[in-house]
Amino acid sequence: MNASSQPASRLGVFDGRLAQCPDSPNCVSTQASDSSHRMDSIPWDGSVAEAIANLEKTIGSLPRTKIVTTAEDYLHVEFTSLIFGFVDDVEFWVSPKDKAIHFRSASRVGYSDLGANRKRMQRFVTQFQQQMD
Repeated sequence: MNASSQPASRLGVFDGRLAQCPDSPNCVSTQASDSSHRMDSIPWDGSVAEAIANLEKTIGSLPRTKIVTTAEDYLHVEFTSLIFGFVDDVEFWVSPKDKAIHFRSASRVGYSDLGANRKRMQRFVTQFQQQMD
């Protein structure tokens, strides 16, 4: 199995939503309806451009990350694990309507990630918020 396999075919924001998480436990999303996949969005009251710039700054401070797509209100980032080189796709979408930054983090391969996506995003949110203080 190729650890860096291709990203999911449906990445991006469609009708104000990121893709749903699959049934597998290796995905978290601020827009998931079930508690096993759900995380809280990041509150944001500034401009969309400021949010994107601050996301990019936080991402740039992390190892083994690559920004793949940048749009006015959206980022697609690849996070690569240290040991096996597994690639996870992380999407960020800034919603001025919700005054929030939504995200989705999903493994490309496998079934369980032993909570790696949730832990990463918890650390990311903490680091992002500390950067804003």
